[in-house]
Amino acid sequence: MSLFARWIISALALWLTAQLNVGLSFSPSGVFPILMTALVLGLVNVMVKPIMIILTLPFTLLTFGLFLLVVNAISIAIVATLTPLTVTGFWGAMIGALVLSIINAVLTSFFKRNNED
Repeated sequence: MSLFARWIISALALWLTAQLNVGLSFSPSGVFPILMTALVLGLVNVMVKPIMIILTLPFTLLTFGLFLLVVNAISIAIVATLTPLTVTGFWGAMIGALVLSIINAVLTSFFKRNNED
């Protein structure tokens, strides 16, 4: 799957998550803020998240991987400080990150399956 397709899927997942009102929303609505947020989220996931995972590895091992949910919430909070994404607090970031991950996985598998046909 191309980088452009992953970016569009991520933007669609962000939009769907914001529509579900699970803790994430966009202050100015429109396509550009969502696309910009998806781009920044991708950059944070590539550059910052691996460092956070390495630094929190002992906590992740002690909690059998559940601490990765906190790392995802922190990543969402970082993105929210840099973009028009609005988060309703730590639990909003945590639930929003969980829902975003699930929606992103479903959309990615759906579009991969359609590309194989």
